[in-house]
Amino acid sequence: MATTDFKDYYSILGLTKSASAEEIKKVYRKLARKYHPDMNPGDRKAEARFKEVNEAYEVLSDPEKRKKYDQFGRYWKQVGSSGGGWPGGSRSSTMDFSEFDFNQYASFEDFINSLLGRSGSPGSSNSGKRQNKTNKTSTDWPSGFNNGFYGPSSFDGRKSTTALNLEANITLTLAEAFRGTQKRVGSGEVSIPPGVKSGNQIRVKGRGQLDPHTQQRGDLYLKVEIQPHSFYQFDGDNLICEVPITPDEAVLGACIEVPTPDGIVNINIPAGIRSGQSLRLRGKGWPKPKSEERTDQLVRIIITAPKNINSLEKEYYQKIKANRTFDPRSYLKNISL
Repeated sequence: MATTDFKDYYSILGLTKSASAEEIKKVYRKLARKYHPDMNPGDRKAEARFKEVNEAYEVLSDPEKRKKYDQFGRYWKQVGSSGGGWPGGSRSSTMDFSEFDFNQYASFEDFINSLLGRSGSPGSSNSGKRQNKTNKTSTDWPSGFNNGFYGPSSFDGRKSTTALNLEANITLTLAEAFRGTQKRVGSGEVSIPPGVKSGNQIRVKGRGQLDPHTQQRGDLYLKVEIQPHSFYQFDGDNLICEVPITPDEAVLGACIEVPTPDGIVNINIPAGIRSGQSLRLRGKGWPKPKSEERTDQLVRIIITAPKNINSLEKEYYQKIKANRTFDPRSYLKNISL
């Protein structure tokens, strides 16, 4: 990593290395609100600043990452996670860099050259000159540097495709997720297929970070979140909704109208239905991925008693009560411990 690529995460947040975890969190929340794209629509500078703030917080809020960042500076990503030594190395081969000054090197390659006694390291006769390199196999590296270490491709600054991938969250309305849509993400449009659900990941090829050495781009992974809907909810793969009916409709049965994603349909309410019982509308639910088919829509029936009735209604309800033969609580007489 060149010196110009180094990002001072403390400066980005306006803090010093002595800042506490609570101070870091407090400042991050303030800056994230200030530069959030929703607060600065169309402002590219604010968007870039927002990304910097998030990147800085991701590192400094993680105790392990912060420790490595404080110790190794611009080389913290390239140093393994085994407590300042070589990743995967045995205890006997672990090197202690706790007092080492990495800032004397212009790049990680220069540090490696110095470590292996090659020309081009600080203080050598060829200092400041870059060697002409050829591709090396793992057998070209000294004993102990192959197993569990970076490997040659890491020494020439190249990243794996996985390291170039990006992740982001995308929020959709239920209608957008149901029908599919086009959403602007960053500087380009992304096609959202019909039938995605919260927690699904959408892979967008070639929209990740660019490796300046290989000109290879990683992928962008969008994690889907669907906004709550006032009427529809998910019941597994099916859609479910609640529809109220009156006591007389529950007793006598009825034909009622119910909304579906395709529009209003009529359903028959059987006489004597219980409150909470569900009726099934087959093929009226959520789109199945990569299919023309749909899941089902469940209609949960809720018997709702009227709060305000006129005098005639009250009279008839009193007559029903006086002549009723059905006792829904008759079984309670036999309940005991």
